Amino acid sequence: MGSSPVEQALRQEVALWAERGGLLFRQARHAASLNQKTLASVSGTSRTTLSAYEHGRKSPTLETAGRILDAAGFRLTLEAKVEFATRVTGDGRIFHVPSRLRRLPVAAALGVVRVRGRAHDLADRGERRAAYTALLCGGGPQELLDHVDGVLLVELFDELDLPPAVRAEWRPLVEAARQEAGVIK
Repeated sequence: MGSSPVEQALRQEVALWAERGGLLFRQARHAASLNQKTLASVSGTSRTTLSAYEHGRKSPTLETAGRILDAAGFRLTLEAKVEFATRVTGDGRIFHVPSRLRRLPVAAALGVVRVRGRAHDLADRGERRAAYTALLCGGGPQELLDHVDGVLLVELFDELDLPPAVRAEWRPLVEAARQEAGVIK
Protein backbone atom coordinates (compact mmCIF):
# COMPACT_ATOMS: atom_id res chain seq x y z
CA MET A 1 0.00 0.00 0.00
CA GLY A 2 1.38 3.46 -0.97
CA SER A 3 1.83 6.31 1.43
CA SER A 4 -0.51 9.28 1.51
CA PRO A 5 0.48 12.69 0.11
CA VAL A 6 0.74 13.98 3.69
CA GLU A 7 3.16 11.19 4.65
CA GLN A 8 5.22 11.82 1.51
CA ALA A 9 5.36 15.55 2.26
CA LEU A 10 6.38 14.83 5.85
CA ARG A 11 9.19 12.51 4.69
CA GLN A 12 10.42 15.19 2.28
CA GLU A 13 10.36 17.78 5.06
CA VAL A 14 12.34 15.49 7.40
CA ALA A 15 14.87 14.81 4.64
CA LEU A 16 15.25 18.54 3.99
CA TRP A 17 15.90 19.24 7.69
CA ALA A 18 18.38 16.36 7.89
CA GLU A 19 20.22 17.83 4.89
CA ARG A 20 20.25 21.33 6.45
CA GLY A 21 21.48 19.88 9.73
CA GLY A 22 24.25 18.05 7.92
CA LEU A 23 25.34 21.27 6.26
CA LEU A 24 25.32 23.01 9.65
CA PHE A 25 27.61 20.35 11.15
CA ARG A 26 29.99 20.51 8.17
CA GLN A 27 30.15 24.30 8.34
CA ALA A 28 30.84 24.26 12.08
CA ARG A 29 33.49 21.56 11.71
CA HIS A 30 35.25 23.38 8.86
CA ALA A 31 35.09 26.73 10.69
CA ALA A 32 36.74 25.03 13.69
CA SER A 33 39.39 23.47 11.41
CA LEU A 34 38.52 20.00 12.67
CA ASN A 35 38.29 16.72 10.79
CA GLN A 36 35.41 14.32 11.41
CA LYS A 37 37.47 12.02 13.61
CA THR A 38 38.55 14.83 15.93
CA LEU A 39 35.12 16.45 16.20
CA ALA A 40 33.50 13.07 16.81
CA SER A 41 36.01 12.30 19.54
CA VAL A 42 35.65 15.61 21.41
CA SER A 43 31.85 15.55 21.09
CA GLY A 44 31.46 11.99 22.34
CA THR A 45 30.14 10.40 19.17
CA SER A 46 31.63 8.11 16.56
CA ARG A 47 33.09 9.27 13.26
CA THR A 48 30.62 7.11 11.29
CA THR A 49 27.67 8.61 13.17
CA LEU A 50 28.96 12.15 12.62
CA SER A 51 29.40 11.34 8.93
CA ALA A 52 25.80 10.08 8.78
CA TYR A 53 24.62 13.35 10.37
CA GLU A 54 26.69 15.44 7.96
CA HIS A 55 25.31 13.59 4.94
CA GLY A 56 21.69 13.72 6.11
CA ARG A 57 21.40 9.95 6.48
CA LYS A 58 20.67 10.26 10.17
CA SER A 59 19.24 12.99 12.43
CA PRO A 60 20.61 13.67 15.92
CA THR A 61 18.56 14.63 18.94
CA LEU A 62 18.72 18.29 19.93
CA GLU A 63 20.94 17.33 22.85
CA THR A 64 23.39 15.55 20.53
CA ALA A 65 23.32 18.38 17.99
CA GLY A 66 24.06 20.87 20.76
CA ARG A 67 26.94 18.76 22.08
CA ILE A 68 28.52 18.43 18.60
CA LEU A 69 28.17 22.15 17.84
CA ASP A 70 29.51 23.04 21.30
CA ALA A 71 32.56 20.84 20.68
CA ALA A 72 33.16 22.79 17.45
CA GLY A 73 32.91 26.08 19.34
CA PHE A 74 29.33 27.02 18.42
CA ARG A 75 26.05 27.32 20.26
CA LEU A 76 22.70 25.94 19.16
CA THR A 77 20.28 28.86 19.51
CA LEU A 78 16.69 29.70 18.74
CA GLU A 79 16.16 32.66 16.44
CA ALA A 80 12.81 34.21 15.63
CA LYS A 81 11.72 33.74 12.04
CA VAL A 82 11.40 36.89 9.97
CA GLU A 83 8.66 36.98 7.36
CA PHE A 84 8.08 39.71 4.81
CA ALA A 85 5.02 41.56 3.57
CA THR A 86 5.15 43.04 0.07
CA ARG A 87 3.77 46.56 -0.20
CA VAL A 88 3.27 49.01 -3.06
CA THR A 89 3.68 52.78 -2.96
CA GLY A 90 1.12 55.11 -4.54
CA ASP A 91 3.27 55.36 -7.67
CA GLY A 92 3.51 51.57 -8.02
CA ARG A 93 6.95 50.87 -6.54
CA ILE A 94 7.25 47.61 -4.63
CA PHE A 95 8.96 47.42 -1.25
CA HIS A 96 9.20 44.80 1.49
CA VAL A 97 8.62 45.07 5.24
CA PRO A 98 9.81 42.43 7.73
CA SER A 99 7.71 41.07 10.58
CA ARG A 100 10.48 42.04 13.03
CA LEU A 101 13.82 43.79 13.19
CA ARG A 102 16.90 41.75 13.89
CA ARG A 103 20.49 42.36 14.90
CA LEU A 104 23.33 41.63 12.54
CA PRO A 105 26.85 40.48 13.34
CA VAL A 106 29.11 43.53 13.65
CA ALA A 107 30.99 42.74 10.42
CA ALA A 108 27.72 42.76 8.45
CA ALA A 109 26.19 45.73 10.26
CA LEU A 110 29.26 47.91 9.67
CA GLY A 111 30.55 46.36 6.45
CA VAL A 112 30.34 47.50 2.86
CA VAL A 113 27.16 46.88 0.88
CA ARG A 114 26.39 47.42 -2.78
CA VAL A 115 22.93 48.92 -3.33
CA ARG A 116 21.70 49.91 -6.80
CA GLY A 117 25.21 49.70 -8.18
CA ARG A 118 26.78 51.90 -5.52
CA ALA A 119 29.01 50.74 -2.65
CA HIS A 120 28.14 52.06 0.81
CA ASP A 121 30.38 51.81 3.88
CA LEU A 122 27.86 51.08 6.64
CA ALA A 123 30.37 52.16 9.29
CA ASP A 124 29.94 55.72 8.02
CA ARG A 125 26.66 57.25 9.25
CA GLY A 126 25.97 59.21 6.06
CA GLU A 127 26.68 56.18 3.88
CA ARG A 128 24.49 54.03 6.12
CA ARG A 129 21.67 56.59 5.84
CA ALA A 130 21.86 56.46 2.03
CA ALA A 131 22.04 52.66 1.97
CA TYR A 132 19.16 52.20 4.43
CA THR A 133 17.00 54.65 2.49
CA ALA A 134 17.59 52.68 -0.73
CA LEU A 135 17.13 49.32 0.99
CA LEU A 136 13.89 50.24 2.78
CA CYS A 137 12.46 51.72 -0.42
CA GLY A 138 13.33 48.85 -2.73
CA GLY A 139 15.53 46.19 -1.21
CA GLY A 140 14.50 42.57 -1.47
CA PRO A 141 13.89 40.43 1.61
CA GLN A 142 17.37 38.87 1.56
CA GLU A 143 19.07 42.25 1.12
CA LEU A 144 17.14 43.61 4.10
CA LEU A 145 18.06 40.59 6.23
CA ASP A 146 21.71 40.80 5.20
CA HIS A 147 22.29 44.55 5.55
CA VAL A 148 19.76 46.31 7.82
CA ASP A 149 20.60 46.13 11.51
CA GLY A 150 17.58 46.75 13.75
CA VAL A 151 19.34 48.89 16.36
CA LEU A 152 21.16 51.00 13.77
CA LEU A 153 17.91 51.46 11.84
CA VAL A 154 16.01 52.58 14.95
CA GLU A 155 18.73 55.11 15.75
CA LEU A 156 18.76 56.48 12.17
CA PHE A 157 15.09 56.10 11.17
CA ASP A 158 13.98 59.71 11.71
CA GLU A 159 16.79 60.94 9.43
CA LEU A 160 15.93 58.68 6.47
CA ASP A 161 14.41 60.34 3.40
CA LEU A 162 11.54 57.89 2.84
CA PRO A 163 8.31 58.17 0.85
CA PRO A 164 5.33 58.48 3.22
CA ALA A 165 4.02 54.97 2.38
CA VAL A 166 7.38 53.36 3.15
CA ARG A 167 7.81 55.35 6.38
CA ALA A 168 4.26 54.45 7.49
CA GLU A 169 4.86 50.71 6.99
CA TRP A 170 8.26 50.65 8.74
CA ARG A 171 7.33 53.02 11.61
CA PRO A 172 5.45 50.39 13.73
CA LEU A 173 8.56 48.16 13.74
CA VAL A 174 10.78 51.04 14.77
CA GLU A 175 8.34 52.26 17.44
CA ALA A 176 7.96 48.74 18.87
CA ALA A 177 11.76 48.40 19.07
CA ARG A 178 12.05 51.79 20.78
CA GLN A 179 9.34 50.90 23.26
CA GLU A 180 10.95 47.52 23.99
CA ALA A 181 14.25 49.30 24.66
CA GLY A 182 12.60 51.96 26.81
CA VAL A 183 13.50 54.74 24.35
CA ILE A 184 10.80 57.37 23.94
CA LYS A 185 10.85 59.73 20.97
